[in-house]
Amino acid sequence: MDLELGGKVVLITGGSKGIGLACAHAFAREGAKVAIASRSADNLAAARAELEQAGYAVHTYAANLSDAQAAQQLVDIVEDQVGPIAVLVNSAGAAKRHLPATLTPQAWRDAMDAKYFPYINAMDAVIKQMVPRGHGAIVNIIGAGGKMASPFHLPGGSANAALMLASAGLANAWGNKGLRINAINPGATLTERVQGSLEAESEITGMSTDEVLKAKEKSIPLGRLAKPEEVADAALYLASARASYVTAALLTMDGGIHPMGG
Repeated sequence: MDLELGGKVVLITGGSKGIGLACAHAFAREGAKVAIASRSADNLAAARAELEQAGYAVHTYAANLSDAQAAQQLVDIVEDQVGPIAVLVNSAGAAKRHLPATLTPQAWRDAMDAKYFPYINAMDAVIKQMVPRGHGAIVNIIGAGGKMASPFHLPGGSANAALMLASAGLANAWGNKGLRINAINPGATLTERVQGSLEAESEITGMSTDEVLKAKEKSIPLGRLAKPEEVADAALYLASARASYVTAALLTMDGGIHPMGG
């Protein structure tokens, strides 16, 4: 199946680790020109080495996307050095887990700066470029935690829920300009980030992290956590010409926990 991504410029935020890095591999495999952004220069260097070892060229940029000006500068540089951005994949940021008794107003604000505003800032900068061209695709990798309140993921879940609304709303606003904006809501996925979730739940329940993991797997109809590569495959489809009539979609990938999940 030809996804028609060859030669297209794809910017992946949070592309140095986890799902974002899996997306970088997936788009590069399809022949896209891949640019990845991350706050950490060390993580970017490691990601570049991994991708180059796999035979892929990649452009790397260090940027703190919680700052709107930094996001705009990133997009301007990518457009100048790599080419017009055809696809934006947002996979940056992860809010810290907190026990309910330790929540403060700052924790809620930090969660928005970690996840919500990096996505909003990147979208704002890219949309300004895509609208005059009359085409573009954005895929926001958000998280199923925005659909079901968890006592140890309330600030982060709130940021995720807000991003779902923003994604659908912006898709509605800019569809008539040729832009497609979709979101993926993965459940627990085998990345470094899931370890923090297991540890937070372990502290609440008194179970060991292994026990928490086994219980989580048992609650999933498919019987296991998602792989980053599986989420990346969904992002490939949503960004591709094969999804040309798909926009404002919220794709749940939680292994069937919520069978009517949208």
